Amino acid sequence: MRGLAEADCDDDPMRQFTHWFEEAKKTDIAYPEAMSLATATADGIPSVRMVLMKGYDERGFCFYTNYESRKGDELQANPRASLLFYWEPYERQVRIEGAIEKLTEEESFAYFESRRRGSRIGAWASEQSSIIETRKALEQRVQQYEAEFGNGPIPLPPFWGGYRCIPERIEFWQGRVNRLHDRLLFTRTGQGWKRVRLSP
Repeated sequence: MRGLAEADCDDDPMRQFTHWFEEAKKTDIAYPEAMSLATATADGIPSVRMVLMKGYDERGFCFYTNYESRKGDELQANPRASLLFYWEPYERQVRIEGAIEKLTEEESFAYFESRRRGSRIGAWASEQSSIIETRKALEQRVQQYEAEFGNGPIPLPPFWGGYRCIPERIEFWQGRVNRLHDRLLFTRTGQGWKRVRLSP
């Protein structure tokens, strides 16, 4: 397994992420855009789940959810998060930490419109993270919204949309033999990014 030398790592962590992400997409990984999303309550109780990254640029990494879900509640109370990508074929991880901001309604609607119709109906039908009595109850809610919207347009739910994680720390972890892994950490500064090597 090749290592990660400073000379082979881009000075801009977002460009370096692109290099690794594009390589991950060439493998047989089903969802290279899958990432762990860790949030915490206002008093620091953590939770983590897998979500799909639905876009990124120099501003940060975007994902979408129900604002009234557990993660939505936690991000409202404590707008910070950690992300983790793991690409096993290359023995690579990317760890990201930063503040969270909501996307604009226009950005959320643009993505919502790109989803399959069934997924848009599902966003309306699912009161995400709330207790539900039976699977049948969920299916009945789906049927209710299918009847309500018919073949017409499906509006963006007011309780659903996107978030952006604005990275403050990005670590690139490359597996090596004998657990002597390469770890290059970028930390945001007022002038850009500072890079250091961490001990494995």
